[in-house]
Amino acid sequence: MNPYGVYDIAQNYGWVNVGTDNDTAAFAVESIRGWWNSMGQTVYPEAEILLITADSGGSNGYRVRLWKIELQKFADETGLEILVSHFPPGTSKWNKIEHRLFAFITQNWRGKPLTSHEVIVNLISATTTKKGLKVGCKLDRNSYPKGIKISDEMMEKINIIMGEFHGKWNYTITPRATSNRSCYFFTDP
Repeated sequence: MNPYGVYDIAQNYGWVNVGTDNDTAAFAVESIRGWWNSMGQTVYPEAEILLITADSGGSNGYRVRLWKIELQKFADETGLEILVSHFPPGTSKWNKIEHRLFAFITQNWRGKPLTSHEVIVNLISATTTKKGLKVGCKLDRNSYPKGIKISDEMMEKINIIMGEFHGKWNYTITPRATSNRSCYFFTDP
């Protein structure tokens, strides 16, 4: 079981994608896509930029090429600029998702036998707090193979702008111009 979470600070809403396959960058971005499709675009219909704070390692690490490739696909699909800010190594304990989402999920299922994916999804979805936290959850049975190699040529096709401050950790991925993009942007005549 691989839980990947998205925590919306403004709405105090969590979204957890529970994967049954590998914890890869493709799974991480699919989890963000799941949040966007189930909640994000409804709550933020005028959004043009999505800020993602992420740990510096793991499936969404700043060195993971597949992470950036998958974010580019997501940006192209949605028309959103994806602004990514990675926590420096060793500082993920300050990530709000740890204290405002996963801490309450683990409290909610404490002492309960996690006997099936259905039980896990139901316990995560039932997590709430006195301050109004709500959590959505979905079981993801898709396959996410490990070991996908990303060439330098593929990386060069990413529309990435490195931030002035620690550009490896802070960058923006902008949508590439595609025929589908007109679905997301409208202009006055």
